[in-house]
Amino acid sequence: MPNRPAARITWPRFSKWVHYAAVNRERGMSTAEYAVGTIAACAFAALLFKVVSSPEVQEMLTALINRALNTTKG
Repeated sequence: MPNRPAARITWPRFSKWVHYAAVNRERGMSTAEYAVGTIAACAFAALLFKVVSSPEVQEMLTALINRALNTTKG
């Protein structure tokens, strides 16, 4: 078997590899960030629903809407 010199990585080939690694590394992170953001949004929506559906808040909203609809010019 002939003795071969070690393979050298040329700059254009190396820069393409670095770019490819950077792009693929970010791909998984964005998926995880979307998942965490979706869970946080669902938790906030559940909390907001719980607050708005409480009797005290419903009474306040009803009074506010009635006061807004029953205004008279004067």
